[in-house]
Amino acid sequence: MVKKEKGLLGSLGSDFPASVVVFLIALPLCLGIALGSNAPSFSGIIGGIVGGIVIGALSGSQLSVSGPAAGLTAIVAVAIGKLGVFEAFLLAVVLGGVIQLILGYLKLGILGDYIPSGVIKGMLAAIGLILILKQLPHLVGYEEDFIGDEAFKQKDGKNTFSELWMAFNNMLPVALGIGVISIGVQILWDKVLAKKIKLFKLVPSPLFIVLFGVGVNEWLKISMPEYALGKSHLVNIPIASNPAEFFSFFTFPDFSHLTNVSVWTTALTLAIVASLETLLNIEAADDLDPYQRVTPTNRELKAQGVGNIVSGMIGGLPLTSVIVRTSANVNAGAKTKMSAIMHGLLLLLCVALIPGVLNLIPFASLAAILIYTGWKLTKPSLYVGFFKKGWGQFLPFVVTVIAILLTDLLVGIMIGCLVGLFFVMRSNFKSAVFVVNDNNKYLFRLRKDVSFLNKPIIKNKLEQVPDSSYVMIDAQRADFIDKDVVEVIEDFMKAAPLKDIKVELKKSVYKDQGFSANHSEILASKN
Repeated sequence: MVKKEKGLLGSLGSDFPASVVVFLIALPLCLGIALGSNAPSFSGIIGGIVGGIVIGALSGSQLSVSGPAAGLTAIVAVAIGKLGVFEAFLLAVVLGGVIQLILGYLKLGILGDYIPSGVIKGMLAAIGLILILKQLPHLVGYEEDFIGDEAFKQKDGKNTFSELWMAFNNMLPVALGIGVISIGVQILWDKVLAKKIKLFKLVPSPLFIVLFGVGVNEWLKISMPEYALGKSHLVNIPIASNPAEFFSFFTFPDFSHLTNVSVWTTALTLAIVASLETLLNIEAADDLDPYQRVTPTNRELKAQGVGNIVSGMIGGLPLTSVIVRTSANVNAGAKTKMSAIMHGLLLLLCVALIPGVLNLIPFASLAAILIYTGWKLTKPSLYVGFFKKGWGQFLPFVVTVIAILLTDLLVGIMIGCLVGLFFVMRSNFKSAVFVVNDNNKYLFRLRKDVSFLNKPIIKNKLEQVPDSSYVMIDAQRADFIDKDVVEVIEDFMKAAPLKDIKVELKKSVYKDQGFSANHSEILASKN
């Protein structure tokens, strides 16, 4: 049963607590992705602010949250190194946004509708697994890799699994304690306390967890400083001593690089990859939406284009819809786009007014929030449910999960789509042609779409018909019959009298199925 949707202002009671959760998750991810991209750290924060406020306001999605994406880190890092000047890269971000606007007006958002549902659900489950595996090192205090990384092969030469081995051999007891207690508190909060006491439903558990982590570490600094977590284990936002220094963190593109071919190729690459990731994540966001609202994808491409133009103009990273923040938004109970907008406003206000307070937050607390979010996306019951649907549903789902886990989002989705396409073709191959026989009477029933892939089985079955038989070819239910198949059937009909085979062809009078009129006349005279 679909829940009844409330208006924007009527849902503030749900949207504001959700925006706090998304803000707490977005903060380290924006910083981490900037670090992984070899970009200024504040460029990630700018991207998060623009993704929340600008794209949140323009998007037709009620639950999607946009910001810097881990899937773009490799592209961004290579582009910055190739262009040599960050201001030239910002120009590429602006031009990429313009290209996305054009894609939206060309109505290319429809591409997202062709992704199978099982592949989308596989993507969500894979992101859940990646969150758990990638955040476990931060949960135990191992900070060698940046907190927003999602790639299997890491910049330091390790991979997801070797990083886990290193992390468990270099654990910090304080970080581990904060992390494990934080996960336990979230489970207790959601499963017990929020159901029994109204106050716990109003206050998001991630906020309490962050305050708990800060409190414990600050107490250790005073009581047992040798055990306290150092700066490398805490959020690290640039702190401005005055408004002028704060505004100096914003950078502007250099339009003198407009004739640089590399700027344009970077812009095109960013536009295509960011658009594909956005369309995939929008499909996933709609799948998670308890109200089952459908996002207008062309409008989304336009919103992303405007967002990237604004982000590039003031020094921010390129943006996409991001499934980690979106799923956290949904799980936190958001109802409308106000949650995404308010999370952007919170980012802006907090980094401007209280950056010193934010720099007290342990990564272990934030890792605990992300791990719990990941668990909700990849519960074992999801895998069991797909297994019960049969191999045609289960294999595309599980292949997508494994492919994304071992490569990256776009490559994994492409592999999942290819497997899904195989099963669609296999299903059509099996169901398009139905053949039965009783003694010397044969029925060939063509159903749905009969493609060239069905040609071998039809040809083989027709060749097996013995002399002096009766054959009925029923094509009334076929919506489409490939010309190769029509040719095979007509060749059989021509040769049938030589083998004393009587053939009756039933074709639809409402569809042009490609059979020639003169053959129908010959059949009528023979039968």
